[in-house]
Amino acid sequence: MTRFLHTADWQIGRQYGRFDPQDAIPLAEARFLAVERIAALARERGVDAVLVAGDVFDTQTVSERTLRRLFNALEAFAGPWVLIPGNHDAALAESVWTRARRFNCIPPNAHVLERPGVQVFADIGLAVLGASLTQRHTHTDLTGFFDTQETPAGLLRVGLAHGSVQGLLAEEVDSLNPIAPDRARRARLDYLALGDWHGMKQIDERTWYSGTPEPDRFKGNAPGHVLEVDLTAPGAPPQVTPHAVAGHRWHERSETLSLPGDVDRLGELLAALDARDVLSLTLAGRLDLAAHERLETLLGQAQGRLRCLLLDREALQLAPTEEDVEALRADGYLGEVLGTLRARQEGDEVAREALAVLAGLLRERQQAQGERA
Repeated sequence: MTRFLHTADWQIGRQYGRFDPQDAIPLAEARFLAVERIAALARERGVDAVLVAGDVFDTQTVSERTLRRLFNALEAFAGPWVLIPGNHDAALAESVWTRARRFNCIPPNAHVLERPGVQVFADIGLAVLGASLTQRHTHTDLTGFFDTQETPAGLLRVGLAHGSVQGLLAEEVDSLNPIAPDRARRARLDYLALGDWHGMKQIDERTWYSGTPEPDRFKGNAPGHVLEVDLTAPGAPPQVTPHAVAGHRWHERSETLSLPGDVDRLGELLAALDARDVLSLTLAGRLDLAAHERLETLLGQAQGRLRCLLLDREALQLAPTEEDVEALRADGYLGEVLGTLRARQEGDEVAREALAVLAGLLRERQQAQGERA
C-alpha cells in the first residue's frame, strides 16, 4: 500500500489588502503555519510522500526570506515532497522556482516538476504524472499527455495537475486552464490530485481537489483541509480521508436588526466566535437608542476578541423613538440638529455617525447632570 497527502494552493506570499495591517500580517503568517502542520501530519500519519498540486506561491516576486521560510516549513517530513507550478507561480523562463534554485533554497527531498512529465518513485511504488504550468493561462488541456504516457509496470499512476475541470466548477475559478472531467479514467490513473479550486471537492471516485489548507476568502466550500490518500494496488479504488489543518475559520453573515431581541441573538452569534475567527458582518435595519448602544458594546467586544471583524453597517439606521428624543432633552438648536440628522441619515453615512455621536453626547450629559444633582 502507498499512502500520501494531497494538498494545493498554499498561496505563500498572499497579501490581504482589504484588512487592517494588524490583521493582514497574522493572516499571511498563518499560511506558513499551515504548511508546518501539513509536514507534522505527514510525519504523524507515516505517509510515503506529499503531493502539492500547484500555487505553492501566490506571486512570482516573493522575497528570498519568504522562499527560505517556505522550504524550512517542510523540515518535519523527511520523505519526498512533489510540487508542480500553478497559474500563480507558473514555471516561466525566469520564475519564483528559478530564483529558489539560484538561492539554493530547495531541499533534496523536494521534487519540483517544472516541466510536464513523469517522476518515478520506485521505492514507494509510485509514478507521478505532472501537468506543470509553464505559463499563467492556457486554453489547452495540459493533462492530455497522461493518456499516452507510459509508466513502469506495477507502479501506481497518480496525476498531479492545476486547473479547472470543465463543466463542473463555478465560473470564478482562478484560471482558465482546462482539465477533462474524465481524465482519470482515460489516463488509467489510480488517483488525480488537483489544485486551483480553493475548496475541498470530489469530482469522481479517483479525482479530488484538496482545496487550500488555510482559508483566504469568505466561501463555504470546505477549505482548510488536506487529503490523505491510500492506494492498495494499481486499479484499486483510493481511500480518501480529509484532515482539517486550518488555523482560522472564515464566516460571512448578514443580519437585519429591528428589535432588541435581534441584537441579543447577534450577541449570541458573536459570543460563539473567538481568536480563530475572521468574520465579515453586514448589518441592516433600524434600532432605537438603547438597542444601538447595546450593539456598539457587542461589536467593540467582538473586535477585541476575533482575529478580524469586517463590518458593513451602511444599511443600519439609528432611529431614536419619540421617547428617546424627549429623554435626551435636546431642545433649541440641538433639537434642530438632532431632527435634521434623523431625516438625513438614510443613505448618508456621515449623518448616521453624527447622529450616533450626538445622541451619545446628549446621553452622557444627562448622566453627568444626574450625578451632580
